[in-house]
Amino acid sequence: MARKPGKKYQAAAKQVETRDYSLAQAVPLLQKIKFAKFDETVEVHMRLGVDPKHADQMVRGTVIMPNGLGKSKTVLVIASGDKQREATEAGADFVGGDDMVNKIQSESWTAFDAVIATPDMMRSVGKLGKILGPRGLMPNPKTGTVTTDVAKAVQEVKAGKVEFRVDKTGIIHAPIGKASFKPEKLVENATSLITAVLKAKPSAAKGKYVKSTTLCSSMGPGISIDVAELTAKETASQA
Repeated sequence: MARKPGKKYQAAAKQVETRDYSLAQAVPLLQKIKFAKFDETVEVHMRLGVDPKHADQMVRGTVIMPNGLGKSKTVLVIASGDKQREATEAGADFVGGDDMVNKIQSESWTAFDAVIATPDMMRSVGKLGKILGPRGLMPNPKTGTVTTDVAKAVQEVKAGKVEFRVDKTGIIHAPIGKASFKPEKLVENATSLITAVLKAKPSAAKGKYVKSTTLCSSMGPGISIDVAELTAKETASQA
C-alpha cells in the first residue's frame, strides 16, 4: 500500500501549478515551499527520449557546478608511487593502492562519494565493479576519474564536479546545490547541468530528446521546468 504524503508535503504541492516554470520562477518557489528542518539538497531530474539499452544512445558526462554543491565530497584515490603523494597534497580524503582495493572487497566499504584511479591501477580496480558499479562510483576515463593528473581530478570533484548518467529508465538525476543557496546561484548551477545534458545528446537519439525536466528539493514536490529557451540556445550554437 502506497504511503500517503504528509500534510506539509501536500500543502507545499498545492502551491505548485500544473504548468512549466522557467528556472528563474521555479527556484524561488522551491525555496518558498520547502518545509524540512534541514538544508535540503536541490535536484534536477530529466526524462530523456533515449533507450539506454543501446550503447549509441547512452548519455553521460560531467559538469562543474559554478557555485559548488554546498558540501565537499569525500574522495578516494587509488594510485601508486608519487601519485599517492600528489593526491594527498590535493586534498583527497583517502589514498592508497591495492590496500584500498582489498578494503573495499573484504568490507564492502564505500564511505566516499567519488573514486579516482590512475590507469596503472585499473586492473585491480576492475575487480570492484559489482560493488562500485551499482553506486555509480566506478572510475571511468570518459568522466575524468581515470587519469594520471590526480591532483586536478581531486580539485575538480572538491569544487563541485557532478557526474551525470542516464539510468535504465531513461532518466538523469543530479544534485545542483542546497536549498539555502541564493536563488541566482541555483539557477546558474541548474543551467550548467541542463546545458551539459543537452550537449551530450547522442547522434542516434531520435524524436524529442528532453521529454520533461523537474526541479525539486530532497523532501519537496517536483516543479516542472521549461527548457525550451536553453534547448533553442544549444541548437543555435550547434548550427
